[in-house]
Amino acid sequence: MAIVAGIDSSTTRTRIVACDADTGEVLRSGKAAHPDSEASRARSTEADPQSWLHSLGDAAHGGLLEGVRAIGVSAQRHSLIGLDAGGVLVRPVLLWTDPRSSGAAAQLVDALGGPAAWTSAIGAVPAATYTIAKLRWLAEFEPANARRIAEVLLPHDWLVWQLLGHPQRRTTDRGDASGTGYWSPITGEYRQDLVKLALGHELTRLPEVLAPNEPAGHTPEGLLISAGTGDNMAAALGLGLEPGDAVVSLGASGTVFALHDEPVVDPSGTVSSFADATGRHLPMVGTLNAAGVLRSTAQLLGVDLEQLSELALRSTPGAYGLVLLPYLDGERTPRLPHAAGTLHGLRADSMRPEHLARAAVEGMLCNIADALDRLRAKGMTIRRVFLLGAVGRLPAVRDIASLIFNTTVVIPPPGDHAARGAARQAAWALTGTPEPPRWELPGATVLEPERDQPFGNAVRQQFGVVRDQVHPEIAGMA
Repeated sequence: MAIVAGIDSSTTRTRIVACDADTGEVLRSGKAAHPDSEASRARSTEADPQSWLHSLGDAAHGGLLEGVRAIGVSAQRHSLIGLDAGGVLVRPVLLWTDPRSSGAAAQLVDALGGPAAWTSAIGAVPAATYTIAKLRWLAEFEPANARRIAEVLLPHDWLVWQLLGHPQRRTTDRGDASGTGYWSPITGEYRQDLVKLALGHELTRLPEVLAPNEPAGHTPEGLLISAGTGDNMAAALGLGLEPGDAVVSLGASGTVFALHDEPVVDPSGTVSSFADATGRHLPMVGTLNAAGVLRSTAQLLGVDLEQLSELALRSTPGAYGLVLLPYLDGERTPRLPHAAGTLHGLRADSMRPEHLARAAVEGMLCNIADALDRLRAKGMTIRRVFLLGAVGRLPAVRDIASLIFNTTVVIPPPGDHAARGAARQAAWALTGTPEPPRWELPGATVLEPERDQPFGNAVRQQFGVVRDQVHPEIAGMA
């Protein structure tokens, strides 16, 4: 039995899984938090990348990697690791979560001619998270550091480079490259003109973009290292997404993406077109409000999330006429940056905790369903929705999602899906086959929609009527 391993390095920790290369069965796993570095203590959105290596070593203790023949690496996307001409780190890593580049992103959008110009160039409109926005921020606020930067690596690129022993060759993959803002998933080419627009000069070295099943190389000990990828792309690989599948990830904000054969160009910028780790594409839509809506409602009612779920299931579809527009922090999709939440339909018989709990769950999920419709409007057929996040496993969220999405809903078991996806990529690189090995996803809960969906359709219709009455300005938004 060949054994492969997947490493996933997030903003806070490293997770490792060792898997059977043929079946994907997880044989061993480990995790460790990144140790505090001087950079992270000074600012939580900066890091010393050496801390990632320390946590990798801690996570691999106890012989976790014993017998492993190939390793794949997944890591947080968009971040900026700037190196000088000698390959030396110029400054601490700017993580994707650093908000200081939001103004720089807006400047870049204007400098190229607006959202439509960017979506035509790279399939997306750069936000503060993007590497290119961080380059623009450096050029403005740390010009001396900006001038020193000769090359830029992403976290997974840097980890692969370290594992390979610092070779002259630098590599990346389509998925992670598509989040930089200067590599186009539409053309498959770098845009040095966009780098210069942001940084003031072109990069002297750009990582080679590997094919999905192409190895990055071998470690000094002889272990094969696959191309690696970003965390969303690795999670899609770990879940075994196929065309027609979408993922809804319910964190504090919501991330909705679907596997598609073609890149998507959305002039409005609502849909961002990223590449995936298989040669296909992952068009993505983001919402600002997701699990945070339920946490805020639970706090208001004086309950925890499990109790909120129990309350919601005591109500009925439509929550006795209560509709919550869940734009508590403004909203990205639909574009309502200055909006607030709205609770509509208060009557004497609807002012009960169970109805408010139900309205919160329905409102959050109707907003996600609107995001799914943005993908459908761009030509994507969605037959299955994978629901991720701890909130997605709440009984009320699971049941109401199958009602509102009106499609098959898959609840994967808790697990390190990105790390497992990185391991699957390693198995693929080990065999060199045209397609990745087929790995089943054991323990998933599958909820099929009912043939007749009058309740779900009515809830969405009720939500849509209130949404359009309160926010008529979004009616014409693409």
